[in-house]
Amino acid sequence: MNTFSNRERSKALAEVIAVVAIAFLSKAALDHFFWRFSGPVSLITLLVLLTVYLRRRGIYWSGMGLRAVPGAKSKWLMMPQTLLGIVAIIVTGVVTQVALQAIGIEPLPEGQDAATDRFTGIAGNLPVYLMWLAIGIVSGGLAEEMFFRGYLITRLQTAFKGLPLAPVLAVFIAGLIFGYGHFYYQGLSGWITTGMIGAVIGGLFLLYKRNLWPLIIAHACVDALGITGMYMGWDI
Repeated sequence: MNTFSNRERSKALAEVIAVVAIAFLSKAALDHFFWRFSGPVSLITLLVLLTVYLRRRGIYWSGMGLRAVPGAKSKWLMMPQTLLGIVAIIVTGVVTQVALQAIGIEPLPEGQDAATDRFTGIAGNLPVYLMWLAIGIVSGGLAEEMFFRGYLITRLQTAFKGLPLAPVLAVFIAGLIFGYGHFYYQGLSGWITTGMIGAVIGGLFLLYKRNLWPLIIAHACVDALGITGMYMGWDI
């Protein structure tokens, strides 16, 4: 039984390493064609392929947080859970940015121009705004939570099963990878800030007993707020 468990842990770790490598390599390849959309396109494509692969192994998204929420009580509980998720994302982002500035790391020191270029034309442009709003909800809210929280944390916990603080280690590594996924247009400051946000959301994922829905909604709401702010010209 122990040998079997070690084999399963090794397989899970090798799988995660391969999947993360494919995620970043495919995004880098698509950068040459449409870098503004390379992240969302590569992530959604990866999720489709990953779904096929996992199903063949008898692993389903329902076991990684994307499941039906039974009962009225559980559905009502999602409201405060979602609100807590929104507050946690915003507060973590603000506090981390303030802390980084205090030690001399300015917001987006390396990625500001890239971030500006990525969302160029959104201010006052309704079609562009609606396009990015849809991308933010589908790619940011749904796809990122499925991959970085549902898949990565669940599979990393399998890989680290039996180690001290395995859940903490899984959440930390998933947050680190999540932050790095935003480095290309947010720079070092964005990597650290988004990584911290990812770790906090990962903690909520475990606290919510692996229910992704409050985090999906919270993430989508925060992304929608940021995109709306750019469209309206708010200084946020």
